[in-house]
Amino acid sequence: MPLLRSFRRHGTGPFGAQPVMQDWPGLIEAYRAWLPVSDATPVVTLREGATPLIPAPSIAERIGRGVRVFLKYDGLNPTGSFKDRGMTMAISKAKEAGSEAVICASTGNTSAAAAAYARRGGMRAFVLIPDGYVAQGKLAQALLYGAEVLAVQGNFDRALTIVREVADRYPVTLVNSLNPFRLQGQKTAAFEVVDALGEAPDWLCIPVGNAGNISAYWMGFREYRQAGRSWKLPRMMGFQAAGAAPLVLGHTVEQPDTIATAIRIGNPVNKENALKARAESNGDFMAVTDAEIIEAYKLLGAGEGVFCEPASAASVAGLLKRREEVPSGATVVCVLTGNGLKDPTTAIEHNDAKFHAGIEPDTATVAKVMGF
Repeated sequence: MPLLRSFRRHGTGPFGAQPVMQDWPGLIEAYRAWLPVSDATPVVTLREGATPLIPAPSIAERIGRGVRVFLKYDGLNPTGSFKDRGMTMAISKAKEAGSEAVICASTGNTSAAAAAYARRGGMRAFVLIPDGYVAQGKLAQALLYGAEVLAVQGNFDRALTIVREVADRYPVTLVNSLNPFRLQGQKTAAFEVVDALGEAPDWLCIPVGNAGNISAYWMGFREYRQAGRSWKLPRMMGFQAAGAAPLVLGHTVEQPDTIATAIRIGNPVNKENALKARAESNGDFMAVTDAEIIEAYKLLGAGEGVFCEPASAASVAGLLKRREEVPSGATVVCVLTGNGLKDPTTAIEHNDAKFHAGIEPDTATVAKVMGF
């Protein structure tokens, strides 16, 4: 089955033929045969998908034993997170069904994606966020895209309960990951990983909040294997923040607390699918502390030149915590779910860079400060 319908390829590289990005049509057209769409589906797209798989030699060096590490950097999607993958599907199908408005609860990234794609499709977008617990970059996006933002007292889980009730009672479509079309779009990231590597990785390390993404990746890997596009399946290694780790603890966390706001969720709605992915893949869930997340976050920036949001770094923090278990020569993919510009405050407060202020504006002084 061809990867794309209208997508040129040229040259060869370490993973074989490489795509010409300017021809990328968006993930629905690229993977149409794998998605529940038809000619009647009005595709709402911002050309999401085709995000890079970046080698991570600094991280691989810390593991050793010939292990290869790659970063699936979904922070380079149009609104800066993996949520765009699911939202192009959810909004397209909502529009196909005649919906004029959508609603979601969000810790930030879902609200940005829902607002962008809804407005792109000419629909109203309502987003509920936990008041005071959304990073400024994400809130700014939702507002600029034209969403109607409702900041509610309480956490994400309470906001999600409300939007589910609203969607049940009123003519508005829910676009959280309870919407099955969200996971259909998100599974394409697994397709891209296999297309780039030529085979599934041995480990897939991924941050876990509401548990939709780990479920979607597993769906994608399984579908590709069943179709003969790969010969193996990865171990699905999900990592939660220690202050919001219901899948690790085995029970709901009533007051989740972590610097990684995107995974500050105490009762994941996709937990059953995630547990299934763990069992079927012989994977595991583990908690990482905020300190471990920040250490990985800084390593990604200073060591790999990749700026992700704190929640994304949970995948790398988890890999480093479990490094002794990685088989020699294994290929590991760490999913980075969001862009660092989503949460600039954390970057400013947590870095090891030198910042020289109040310097006299002359060449000699600047050179002296530089050490020349």
